[in-house]
Amino acid sequence: MKLYELQAIAKRLNDFTFISRARRTEDNTLEIMFDKSQSYFFNMTRGHSFIYKAPSQRPLQGYNAPFDTLLHSLLSGSKLIAVDIPNDDRMLRFSIAPKSSYKNKIIYLQLEFTGKNTNAILIDENEVIIEALRHIDADSSFRVVRPGMELLQIPRRVLSHDNTLNQQNNKEGVVPSQHPTDIDIFLKEKFAQIQHKKLQEMKKQKCSAVSKKIKKFEQLLYKLPNKEKLEEQAKDFKNLGNLILSNLYQIKPYDTELKTYDFEGNEVVIPLPKNIKVNRMSDHYFNLSKRAKAKAKNVHIEQENLSSKKAFYENIYYALEQGNTPYELELLVPKRAKSLRKKEKLREGELFWIEDYKVMVGRNSKENQKLLSRAKSNDIWMHTREIPGSHVIIRTDKQNLPDSVLEAAAKLCVDFSTDQPGNYLVDYTKRKFVKIQEGSSVEYDKYQTLSVLKEGVEIRE
Repeated sequence: MKLYELQAIAKRLNDFTFISRARRTEDNTLEIMFDKSQSYFFNMTRGHSFIYKAPSQRPLQGYNAPFDTLLHSLLSGSKLIAVDIPNDDRMLRFSIAPKSSYKNKIIYLQLEFTGKNTNAILIDENEVIIEALRHIDADSSFRVVRPGMELLQIPRRVLSHDNTLNQQNNKEGVVPSQHPTDIDIFLKEKFAQIQHKKLQEMKKQKCSAVSKKIKKFEQLLYKLPNKEKLEEQAKDFKNLGNLILSNLYQIKPYDTELKTYDFEGNEVVIPLPKNIKVNRMSDHYFNLSKRAKAKAKNVHIEQENLSSKKAFYENIYYALEQGNTPYELELLVPKRAKSLRKKEKLREGELFWIEDYKVMVGRNSKENQKLLSRAKSNDIWMHTREIPGSHVIIRTDKQNLPDSVLEAAAKLCVDFSTDQPGNYLVDYTKRKFVKIQEGSSVEYDKYQTLSVLKEGVEIRE
């Protein structure tokens, strides 16, 4: 962050008198909402910190560290006294009167945009650290940042205010006429630039991961045996078994092959299985015949299974391409560490977490059946109306679900069921009101409906 930008931001933030909400929305990003409507975001990434203005955003995940708890309890609903730039250094200091304070207690939130030492620190009236986004120990820096320690000032050369500002501006190659005239517009434009770049990077990364899954299923489909070939193979194995059976008297225990004539009078050489008694050798080929016949009979089931899973991930890929926000992309393809949260996996279906609620999605009819059979009576079941697709189960543990969870799950339900843009209806009810008919076909009642708009190129243009 440049000093002149921080000065303009501090001036703008001093127009507000109230902090409605303070929380972490990403690993290194804090959202502070002022006067119930104006949200500013402070990205505290080391070496790449910045501030932007945007509509309030849903966190990518729940953050429950001590810093997050105190940030919410001390700042949300608090009175904003002032926003300063201590010593004209690259930092913002918020002076705050918490809503729960007694005797006019004051605390400070200090946001330090100082390269590798970038940090967000809560401080009390005595300059003692309450909590920080990042803790720094004595072996890393002389300036220890830990709860209960006094926060030392960042060392700097002593310069007059004018010299400090001029020197900083000269270093940054900035003249006063280049300063943003409307800091809100400046921060909104910065958000649009950052959002676009971030969105494209996330799309590229997540589309690549999904493409690998699609390719894997394509390869498995390609390797599937041909039904006609399997049937011919079953017939050949059966004939070999019959030939061995009719020539048992010729076979010695140490023989490795049988030279004889088939039923059309053609000479054939039949390899004999090892470590099998002579009178059981024909059974070996009869068993191979049965297996090939069973494979031929069921190969279409495996083909449908693999094809449905491939289509499932193709729908995800399409939804990723159409995603508008990092939250949408993260919901569709969570980070690996997040998807393996609580070391829990599904043998059938895909597992997602929405605001710490477990959401299970079936990728085909078989997995839909499994999810239905395992769902608890008070879990929420979802399905797109009038089109075949994925069943979605939300594990409720008998809690009332927030609307945001239902809406996000309904969007997943649509994204995983179709790649066609349009307005879709998603019905949902408790699992106990869903009656299985045949396979994954169901009847249900006492349901509610959500409308989900799936965007596409046609709609956006």
